[in-house]
Amino acid sequence: MKITLITPANKYSKSGNRASAVRWARLLREQGHKVHIKVEYNGEPTDLLIALHAWRSARAIRMYREYYPEAPLIVALGGTDVNTYLASDPIVTQSSMDKADILICLHDQVKLTLPKRFQKKLFTIKQSAAPLSVPRKPSIRYFDVCVIGHLREEKDPFRAALAARLMPECSRLRVIHLGKAHTPQWRDRGKAEMGNNSRYIWKGEVPSSRVRQEYARTHLMVISSLQEGGANVVSEAIMAGVPIIASDIPGNIGLLGSNYQGYYPVQDEFKLAKLLEHAETHPKFLRELYLHGRRLRKDFLPIKEAGEWRRIIKMIT
Repeated sequence: MKITLITPANKYSKSGNRASAVRWARLLREQGHKVHIKVEYNGEPTDLLIALHAWRSARAIRMYREYYPEAPLIVALGGTDVNTYLASDPIVTQSSMDKADILICLHDQVKLTLPKRFQKKLFTIKQSAAPLSVPRKPSIRYFDVCVIGHLREEKDPFRAALAARLMPECSRLRVIHLGKAHTPQWRDRGKAEMGNNSRYIWKGEVPSSRVRQEYARTHLMVISSLQEGGANVVSEAIMAGVPIIASDIPGNIGLLGSNYQGYYPVQDEFKLAKLLEHAETHPKFLRELYLHGRRLRKDFLPIKEAGEWRRIIKMIT
């Protein structure tokens, strides 16, 4: 098939939306499809349109339906679709969802949020990741904690840094933060935090290879987001064998499960600090987090994600 994949993230973006689009295109090409990734849709013929993000891709979805009212359409819901735009702009968001033949979500708790009329066409495809190509060798000198995420409001990016300030003096904990600042103000805050917090190191935007190096040598990852649609970094950490401590938001619970022991109340650096201290001083707890992730690995294999896409495309074509 000729498939057009619309994403709001441009070619040079390192956002989750772009990463998802590139990975999906690769999986679909491996199945024999011809896939074109575009930021805008201008009415060109295609056998299937996959639009990532109901609200941000609303123009493309609307135009596609006007040109091809009976052609198959898949809309993949972004985190802000579910967590923001369903409430702030329900007309545009739900209009895009109504036009779709299939809705894709990235974690198991999205179904609890959507209006009932969308339930029958909603399917979960968890984002896959590749395992590390080298064995993990966490630091011996430090207890390193990585944060992989851009400096912007939705990520609550300095929560781990604030928790690090609360650690006992004897702690060896360091927070290694990889991700770009979305504005000069966020950049200034990152630099100021480094200047005032000896346990915090912000590396800025780095290549994906550097992120994988960090997975190989960190002791655990903190994902502190206020909202997520199904974060790539959770998939990556699970496949890399990195224990995770996560904010207790639906986007994290929908990937890690309701019975996970590594949650802290969102925006609560005091509870996060207690979890980090427990992880540093109790190897058994850290191993329990690792073993939980290892049990989930089968859900994040590339072959599993590819199979789900194959099944869904077969359903509508």
